[in-house]
Order: sequence, then structure tokens, then C-alpha cells
Amino acid sequence: VQLQASGGGLVQPGGSLRLSCVVSGFTLRSTTIAWFRQAPGKEREGISCVRGGDNNKAYADSVRGRFTISRDNAMNTVYLQMNSLQPEDTAVYYCAAATRNLIRSSMFAIRSYDYWGQGTLVTVSR
Repeated sequence: VQLQASGGGLVQPGGSLRLSCVVSGFTLRSTTIAWFRQAPGKEREGISCVRGGDNNKAYADSVRGRFTISRDNAMNTVYLQMNSLQPEDTAVYYCAAATRNLIRSSMFAIRSYDYWGQGTLVTVSR
């Protein structure tokens, strides 16, 4: 089982990036895939996730309305479209997988996830 995150980079405030998480070893339909991020000196936080069984999606307040999670079952890939990026979005972004459909109260709990990708750095700066 592997998760490969990519798509990070340097972007100016107000700009956009799309992160990708390619999942191998299991199918998306029976999993919950989440994006977490960790800024320097801060704890890792869950920001968005999508549940495989019913495509239910969730967003943290800090990104709702700016970020959009989506998945391509055929490609076994989950995307995070990030718009209107701000300096406070600067962090290492991780994708994570839980090999079951999580209930809402567990979706942003680190302990809910069984597998993690390696992280991709997003820097928002002029």
C-alpha cells in the first residue's frame, strides 16, 4: 500500500495549486482519503477528506470555500484544488488513507488513518 503526494510548490498569495495523491494497493471505493497539513511549529491538522462509499466530503473551516477535494476512481487518485492561497496556507501537505469509510466525527483524527504519503511542500509567498 502506497500513497504518493505531489503538486506542491511556490505560489503567490491569491494563487492556486492542485495537489494529487496517487493511491496503490487498494481501491478508493472502500477507503477514506484525507489531506492533512503541518505548518512549521504547529500540529498536523486535517483539512479535507472524501469518503469512498458515498463520496461524502468534509472541509475544515480554514479552507472551506477555497479548497475542493475530488477523486478519480479510475486513476485511483485524489486531488485537492487549492484556490485563493494565503501565506497561512504554507505547510507540508500529506495525504492519508483509512481502509474503511469513516464517520464524520473521525474524519480529521490522525489516529483514524492507516497509511500516509510522504508530504509535499506548499509555500505561499511573494
